[in-house]
Amino acid sequence: MGDRVTMADIARQAGVHTTTVSLALRNHPSLPASTRERLRTLAEKMGYRPDPAMRALISYRQGKQRRRVQSRLAYLTHWNSRWGWKEAVGHDQFHQGASTRADQLGYELEHFWLGEAGMTHKRLGDILAARGISGVIVASHVEENDIPLGFDWSKFCAVKIDFFPVATELHNVTNDQRAIMHLAVQRALAAGYRRIGAVIPSWWDRGARLAWSAGFLASQQFLPPADRIPLLDYPEKHAARLHGNAHSVQKFDPSPVARWLERHRPEVLISYLPFVKAALDQLGVSVPRDLAYVDVFLEPGTDPRVAGVRQNCIRVGELAMEILAGQLQQNVFGLPPMPTTTMVEGTWRDGESLPRRVAAN
Repeated sequence: MGDRVTMADIARQAGVHTTTVSLALRNHPSLPASTRERLRTLAEKMGYRPDPAMRALISYRQGKQRRRVQSRLAYLTHWNSRWGWKEAVGHDQFHQGASTRADQLGYELEHFWLGEAGMTHKRLGDILAARGISGVIVASHVEENDIPLGFDWSKFCAVKIDFFPVATELHNVTNDQRAIMHLAVQRALAAGYRRIGAVIPSWWDRGARLAWSAGFLASQQFLPPADRIPLLDYPEKHAARLHGNAHSVQKFDPSPVARWLERHRPEVLISYLPFVKAALDQLGVSVPRDLAYVDVFLEPGTDPRVAGVRQNCIRVGELAMEILAGQLQQNVFGLPPMPTTTMVEGTWRDGESLPRRVAAN
């Protein structure tokens, strides 16, 4: 086997400095696109392959340098108020995870709100460029602000948390709601229940690209047809957005829930507690005496007696930051030709709200 082709070999062949080859192989925007393409093509023709040990050393040195001189990154939101997303389930944890991981990697995360008076996509792009910010995490957009972000993406490395804005096709990180719902159903089955019902608002389902309903309907395929209870589209969120919090819950007429319970007689209910607690209280339904309960979004501080799934939103934020840092290290700017989605699964917690049923003799 011959000697490894080095960047110095490529530089001699191309008549350029080794630094130029290094920049080209890292797709650095300081070089013209034609130069980058020419040198990368030459490197491929000569059989160049990176030295993993050297790459690890460079990455380590760059990491040490970033710890000394922090680079600023943008955390971009478009909620109905500047900080309304902090009150929404999970979204404050997204930011907490991203911010903590950014600091560990030597970056500083700064929040920008697209709802500022007079703020446009172009203006914000100019602001970021003027501050030397080339890394962006797009997060916490309410559904009504689901419009494409009109940035010059060639200037930015970017990743998205959750699915909005849908039309802006970036690599994104989100919770695996389908798997979380499947886990909830499987744990209910394992506890001895067969008639399993779920209450999920359609707007919550849309925000997860119908992953909630997909997980529930897929899990029902393990049940006899007679035990497959239809998903209830929860009738709420009338004026929630007026308060700047798209996840707040308003009082509503509990009669649809009453009719659903009466008609289908579920043995266990899967939902998110703020969606159903008021209705169950008004109807006098006691958990678990009258109805077992599983929560799909256990938040910090949730009653420990409630069984359900932790969504691990902090890890979602951490992963988004790790992916962005990788893009920055490799100078991967612009919209990806093939966006990918990284999903974080939930973890189960037992609770008294889902008591194990004793099998009949």
